[in-house]
Amino acid sequence: AKSSDLDKDVDFNKACEMIISGIKAMKERGKADVGEKTMMDVLIPVANCLKQGIENNKDLKDLMREAIETAEKGMLSTKNLLATKGRASFLGDRSKGHIDPGARSSQLMIKTVCASILNN
Repeated sequence: AKSSDLDKDVDFNKACEMIISGIKAMKERGKADVGEKTMMDVLIPVANCLKQGIENNKDLKDLMREAIETAEKGMLSTKNLLATKGRASFLGDRSKGHIDPGARSSQLMIKTVCASILNN
């Protein structure tokens, strides 16, 4: 269900900082980085995008559009990578040619949240 006042009184810079911090913690805990065919191929570039947007006082809607684009590029970048982490790593060379499911689900979450902000 959609709530018309879902983002009422939200400090978007603070929310972005919380997301950035959470992604950093996931990176450290999972010991995964960009290029290893994981959700981090989406989340790390999105965190960097948000961080730069905050630092440059980018317009919120422009930043959300950029985050959607960044998430899409990160997700698509996993298609021809060899999985070296997680369950997909058991597939070896067979993991190539397929988008990482974690990257896809992360991209969908980022897109949905950002689209919600754009539509309000």
